[in-house]
Amino acid sequence: MKRILAFVLVLALVPLCGMARVYTDSAGRPVELGEKVERVAVTGAMAQMLVFAIAPDRMVGLATRWDDSAGGLLEDKYLELPLLGQLYGGKGDLNLEQLLLADPDLVIDVGEPKEGIREDMDDLQARTGIPFVHIDLSEQDMGNAFVELGTLLGLEEEGGKLAAHCQRVYGLCAGLAASSERPRAVYLLGDKGLNTLARGSYHAGLLDVMFENAAVLPDPSGKGTGDPIDLEMLYRWDPEVILFAPSVYEEVGELAEWQPLSAIRAGRYYRAPIGPYNWMGQPPSVQRLMGMLWMGEVLYPGQEAYDLYEEIAAFFRLFWHCELSRETFEELVGCTAA
Repeated sequence: MKRILAFVLVLALVPLCGMARVYTDSAGRPVELGEKVERVAVTGAMAQMLVFAIAPDRMVGLATRWDDSAGGLLEDKYLELPLLGQLYGGKGDLNLEQLLLADPDLVIDVGEPKEGIREDMDDLQARTGIPFVHIDLSEQDMGNAFVELGTLLGLEEEGGKLAAHCQRVYGLCAGLAASSERPRAVYLLGDKGLNTLARGSYHAGLLDVMFENAAVLPDPSGKGTGDPIDLEMLYRWDPEVILFAPSVYEEVGELAEWQPLSAIRAGRYYRAPIGPYNWMGQPPSVQRLMGMLWMGEVLYPGQEAYDLYEEIAAFFRLFWHCELSRETFEELVGCTAA
């Protein structure tokens, strides 16, 4: 009889044991999770974009407000999610009180493997009682992050589909640049257009793939704002092409101090598209694959083996969960050339 009772007790405990599982994150931390993860919070904009792509209806809040350009593109219910703040970045304003009120099953951090990431995740997990996981994101292999998210959220099929799309777009664009004569170019950002993402920096990863980055500095910044430069440095580099974040793009054609630059005189300067984020700018997340497609067209006209509208529309459908009309597409990219 005792043996029978013991056997029954074991059977009764099996379902309870199956309710928890352990996921080892990119920082090497084993994290115990519930059987299902239905409510997800994120620590920053990079995680926000990736989690939105794979599981938008599981998000319980935003790390940062969507860029203004997201209005009219994304559904209102996603724009109106409560703001929880972000862990890293310029603000570092993660609101633990609001996070606890949102009651997530899991908090996801995505990005570069920062120093002290293990300690940060462990500390927040201990303080909140909520599992925190970190997933590395490599611009050269964004698909891997989607595979990890698929495993983590029980959405393996969706993760695999997004990963395959990332790998295809990256290969298509990187192959185009590798098989062509790459122009010397720079990407300029900041209010005056006098910051740049220098060659070899974390944030310049995809730029360095698509063109010969003329911005060579001895110790490039790891910040998303890039390195401050001056016009004298630009004159020395004299790039063939200049790509601008929205700032002085509309003015440089008329400003005398920009005229010595070959790219300005030749009209080979362009404004990066925005919607729902800058396709080449911050944060360095999945939207940059759209930037690669756009760069393929403006840097290698007539050599790209794809229709830009069809590729961007497919991206919007898969990653932003909305249909992109040709009219809206033209509004986003139609005025990018000088």
